[in-house]
Amino acid sequence: MKILCIGDVCGSSGCDALRKFLPKFKAEHQIDMTIVNGENSYDKNGIVKQTSDHIFDSGADIITTGNHVFRRKDFYDVLDNSDCVIRPANYTKNAHGKGYTICDMGRVRVGVINLLGAIYINAPLNPFSVVDEIIDELKSDGVRVIVVDFHAEATGEKRAMGYYLDGRVSALFGTHTHVQTSDAQILPKGTGYITDVGMTGPRNSVLGMDVDIAITKVKDMLPVPFEFASGKSSVGGIVFEIDEKSGICQNVWSFCENIN
Repeated sequence: MKILCIGDVCGSSGCDALRKFLPKFKAEHQIDMTIVNGENSYDKNGIVKQTSDHIFDSGADIITTGNHVFRRKDFYDVLDNSDCVIRPANYTKNAHGKGYTICDMGRVRVGVINLLGAIYINAPLNPFSVVDEIIDELKSDGVRVIVVDFHAEATGEKRAMGYYLDGRVSALFGTHTHVQTSDAQILPKGTGYITDVGMTGPRNSVLGMDVDIAITKVKDMLPVPFEFASGKSSVGGIVFEIDEKSGICQNVWSFCENIN
């Protein structure tokens, strides 16, 4: 089976780019399942029901998130009631929503886990300890194909998690840093991996943000209003080809496609 994973959708530009890109790409490459990180899809940061609906209507099956998932309180109901929108699993049990889900595709069930990095982001719980428990639960339920979105800042932490889970999950893709890395690969024990899949949003930007605002922030070290850039966008993603019976990744390829 082919599982497509799309990097952080940033604001209106990212939502529009996803809508233009995804249906055609899925048809051309016979994609079986699509996972999209949507935590930055709202123009004022975070995610709201309107943008999650847009992402699903564009062709996503599962939406993963990250450290901005709780920024909009009116989204809590979606987190609590949807089986297709998940937040990082290593928040406490009192947090809204859930950290993993199972997508039943008929011939195969796919487990999707969302994790938050501990380095620089300060996740409430250790992601390495939390993920062990979830994997054991999924496998005891007969789930053979497992995909992880590791939303983390530190490259080393992402690489360490990849090797830690090698052979235990089908694929791991990193999100959060918005710049696609060139290390798409199959790890020694059969797990598909990339450190960061990149973002879906405005090309002429600083990680999606308006260039002038971002420069002011880092140059003058002063608070600035958050504002995404506009203009032509790109879509960053990766395709994992996974054997349904063994859960082993057989092929992996990443892309960054310009839109407009």
